[in-house]
Amino acid sequence: MQYAVPVLAALFIWWFTTGTIFYLDNLPARTFKWSMLGATGLLLIALVVVRDTANTNDTLSVYMAFTAGLLAWGWQEISLYLGFVTGIRKHRCEEGCSGLKHFWHAIEANLWHEIAIIVVAIAIAAITYDAENQMALWIYLLLWGMNLSARLNVFLGVRNVSEEFVPAHMEVLKSFLNKQPMNLLFPLSVTLATTGTFFLVGKVSDASTEAESLGFILLATMMALALVEHWMLVLPLPFEKLWNWSLPKRSNRTLSHFRSDHPVEFATIKTTLTPKTDLPCC
Repeated sequence: MQYAVPVLAALFIWWFTTGTIFYLDNLPARTFKWSMLGATGLLLIALVVVRDTANTNDTLSVYMAFTAGLLAWGWQEISLYLGFVTGIRKHRCEEGCSGLKHFWHAIEANLWHEIAIIVVAIAIAAITYDAENQMALWIYLLLWGMNLSARLNVFLGVRNVSEEFVPAHMEVLKSFLNKQPMNLLFPLSVTLATTGTFFLVGKVSDASTEAESLGFILLATMMALALVEHWMLVLPLPFEKLWNWSLPKRSNRTLSHFRSDHPVEFATIKTTLTPKTDLPCC
């Protein structure tokens, strides 16, 4: 039970929060401001929790800091996919756009998102500087690193790009989903994730306190889940069914869900999964 409870808790939080973000991202646009407001409120609460638990190193504080770090990362995800914190590029690349120019376009499409990730990381690091309980910082950095790895792999090419999880109002992101059997970065990514998982599992037995052991269990579980998510990118299995409950039937949706009163103007809104477009690349 010492290991089962934190592992199951981390699994449930990962599955449920991921599905909740998918669900909120695919609601009508009139709901986006409320979802963003709620997410921002949770982010502020999370930062308060990080502050209040920073100098308390018991099991409850570790759980609270872990959850706060996840909520802080969740704000990054939902703010991107709702379209509030994205980048300076709002339209897709034309077919054939590739190389360094295409990579730069991807950076442009995510620029403010990447800056927001850094700002929140600095805030959590400042709050927990030289503190006993740095769980929030470690889980945030772990999620950031593994998310960046997954995004780079999707950009370079994998079997399962999961375009069905990209909401229609963020069509610009589909320009950077490359469907290929494999890419050269993937073996390195899974090797590092596997090594990291075993390293964290090994630290569990070396922990000197119950709280420290709990922290390594939670980190090891999330690293293992990140490893699983990487394998989801290439294995020919229907992993998307894990979150089918969170996706509305898009065939019944209309463009009226994405009215012009949404705070971000996008150059194109489509529901097709094909990357072809007549818009200019630059």
